[in-house]
Amino acid sequence: MFKKLDILDEKDKHLRTKSVDSELPLSKDEKKLIQRIIDHLTYSQIEEYEKKYDLRPGMGLAFPQIGINKRIIVIVHEYDDGKFDNYVFVNPKIVSSSEEMIAVEAGEGCLSVNREVEGHVPRHARVTVEGYDEDGNKIRVRAREDLSIAFQHEIDHLDGILFYDRINKNKPFYTEDEMRLI
Repeated sequence: MFKKLDILDEKDKHLRTKSVDSELPLSKDEKKLIQRIIDHLTYSQIEEYEKKYDLRPGMGLAFPQIGINKRIIVIVHEYDDGKFDNYVFVNPKIVSSSEEMIAVEAGEGCLSVNREVEGHVPRHARVTVEGYDEDGNKIRVRAREDLSIAFQHEIDHLDGILFYDRINKNKPFYTEDEMRLI
């Protein structure tokens, strides 16, 4: 039985708090919660379920967004129509990033920000992220393009940063000559 998650709004103080490292391996309850997040994110990206359960589409969620200030992120990436890869990272760190910067042309969104925010968010085109899986095994992923943006966005949540904090107030939009827009 699917039960929609209670995702905190941007005004909640949990979203502005720096999260603490999680102890490993994760507890049974934390693993169950991760599975609920995976279900929520997957359903939110499938139109039929998105409508049925009244979900906003999203590909990532960090634990602070559900009121738990632990360094855990979940990303459900649709790499092909109806095909998803799940990324669960405990205590993630970006260990390298490209010099090339990109931005989502339409702007970023967030399941905790229930309004339109205008502007481009500069992100690294490629990042390498290291962390641990749910059982405490070291993992590493090299992400590019939209997946790279998702990792940077979710890791920002762990540090109390929301995507619009990264929009340049004096120059909110870039041209293709200034930055690659995807």
